[in-house]
Amino acid sequence: MPVSRSRAPPDPPSVEYKCAPPPDVKSLKFNGPPTRRILTPDDQALFLASPTHDLIKDFIGDLNSSVYNRPNSSVPEPLPEIIQELSKILDGVRELVDLNPPVDAGGSRFGNKGFQGFYDAVWEKADLFHSRLNLSQEVITEVKRYLCESFGNRTRIDYGSGHELNFLCWILCFRQLGLLNTEDYPSAVLHLFLKYIHLMRYLQTTYYLEPAGSHGVWGLDDYQFLPFVFGSAQLYSHPHLRPKSIHDEEVLQEFGEEYIYLGCIAFINSIKTTAALRWHSPMLDDISNALNWAKVNNGMLKMYDKEVLGKLPIMQHFMFGALIPAAEGMSDEGEEETEVTEIRDGTVVIDRDGMRHVHSTWGECCGIKVPSAIGASQQIAKQELRKMPRIPFD
Repeated sequence: MPVSRSRAPPDPPSVEYKCAPPPDVKSLKFNGPPTRRILTPDDQALFLASPTHDLIKDFIGDLNSSVYNRPNSSVPEPLPEIIQELSKILDGVRELVDLNPPVDAGGSRFGNKGFQGFYDAVWEKADLFHSRLNLSQEVITEVKRYLCESFGNRTRIDYGSGHELNFLCWILCFRQLGLLNTEDYPSAVLHLFLKYIHLMRYLQTTYYLEPAGSHGVWGLDDYQFLPFVFGSAQLYSHPHLRPKSIHDEEVLQEFGEEYIYLGCIAFINSIKTTAALRWHSPMLDDISNALNWAKVNNGMLKMYDKEVLGKLPIMQHFMFGALIPAAEGMSDEGEEETEVTEIRDGTVVIDRDGMRHVHSTWGECCGIKVPSAIGASQQIAKQELRKMPRIPFD
């Protein structure tokens, strides 16, 4: 087990929650479902300078602080009532997967169209799921879209950090409504968010969701980002485990259920079995050279702000409403583009969903279809199983 005996890990900073106070809900004007408002680089610049950017960034930071040095098993019992209710909603979503099985795709490693039936079922049940929370219909109309868009894109059958951000903002909505308090944050991460990650792995293995705009091996992970943020916070001052511990299979087996970061590495290793971590995930391999988890955690927070919140190809799909408001001066989703416009990061195009957006040459939004590594590994396993000779019994 990689252990540093020369220098003890640092203590985490004192927890000071930074989010601005929730708004007065009675003063908010709900105007239907959230809509896309970041359509141009100017819109992105307005967002980055807005209180809403600070709200999302600070909410992530507050959740991160709430799980410093806390393993998964430290989740408070009993769970806060709001976490119990939101957890039941995820249970309902999980049941919809079994009611919408994947279709026979002839061994294809790309997204399975059975996901579209699941996606439609989530939308169909969304009002019912939220009805237990004693919310007005206008609030449900806004909040439910963040949940429904948390599981992937219906047309492209892909999933990425933008969908993960929608789930985070679904949780943020309840904070904005005054239903989620700071004392609930550890449970929000260690129970609710972790449950979402497990649900997404089930969806990925069931429907072979393609990575949304994957950078291949040059990305942090094909699908997730926030688990590495919160997971490194959990290990912040661990007395024995160091970042290099991710290369120790025994450590992953023993502690993968207790620490989100290690669980993510174990999951990646389970589906990318043809090469070592340094080859299929060199960024995670490089990060493992950090002196301690404090450096990893601080770096992850900065990286998330730059590579997710700061990236137009991701944030152009983000949605704003009354609870998570757009900045003044942003475009409206209904505005028509009279001509194709060349911009620094690519070209304004119409994607397969009929949405106008900036297309990136990196393919961070609707780029080249990338087969699911999970699909590839499962198809290889099936082929190997077919090759096994039958055992004769006389």
